[in-house]
Amino acid sequence: MLYFTFAFLVLASLYIGNAALSIFAGILFAYFLKPPTTFITRRVGTMPLQIGIVLLGATISLPYALAVSSVYLPWIALFVIASFVVGLMLGKLLGIHHRVAFLLSSGAAICGGTAMAAVAPIIKAKPQELLIAMTIIFLLNAVAIIVFPLVGNYLEMNNFEFGAWAALAIHDTGSVIGSALTFSNESAEVAATLKLGRTIWLIPLILITNWIFNKRAQATKFPRFILFFILAIAANTVFTFNEQMINILQISSQAFLLFGLFCIGSQFDPNELNSISGKPLVLALMLWALVIPSAYFLVKYF
Repeated sequence: MLYFTFAFLVLASLYIGNAALSIFAGILFAYFLKPPTTFITRRVGTMPLQIGIVLLGATISLPYALAVSSVYLPWIALFVIASFVVGLMLGKLLGIHHRVAFLLSSGAAICGGTAMAAVAPIIKAKPQELLIAMTIIFLLNAVAIIVFPLVGNYLEMNNFEFGAWAALAIHDTGSVIGSALTFSNESAEVAATLKLGRTIWLIPLILITNWIFNKRAQATKFPRFILFFILAIAANTVFTFNEQMINILQISSQAFLLFGLFCIGSQFDPNELNSISGKPLVLALMLWALVIPSAYFLVKYF
């Protein structure tokens, strides 16, 4: 029954092709069937999502990536620094423990769970503190996958604008791609390229955090899929893939992305909802309330 339902939901998710439905299909699968920790969707983790992002990179040429990134690179830097600093300030004003505020600020500014997992061992975050931050960011990203495309359509944003908006305003790379993929394939390409600009800030984040807290930066690992994403773009630029190859890569990328979102949803534990306290959630919502309109104004009028 477990494997039959798993196969049915995955195939249905791939057939429908909607990112939001994929992640919530995974949540429903975990909630009702309660798969063991050794189940395939929990063992592979975010690997399918990372493969999908790398394949998406192979559909992007370097001139396109530079054209997209060059426009927003200074703004990405401003967004990352401002979000992080404002997050720490709000955390102090709200009386949130500095480790929780640091985790949420890192996740909101750069790349959600990846950034928080990277700095957690450096700042010696307790498991419960990381769990609280991860759960809050997870819930906000799940909301973003559904709400952002609806808002983008309502505001009549074009594909480029929506991809840039999603890349600047949504936390996790998977949710950025998932939301943009729901809008259009072109938006997903723009979002993946610009999100790379945010994710690279993991390097200074790890080094600065290590310097501040005087811990070992070696305890963390820079996400290798980012390097493969860059290599995939380089491969497309050097070999100039034809239209047929691009179509194959796009279909494969979408399949891995949808399956990856399902896997992320299947790792959801409803008991984690009890770990969410009021103040950290308020901090995350306040940061988002500042970032979302700012990012929209930037991509729409600059």
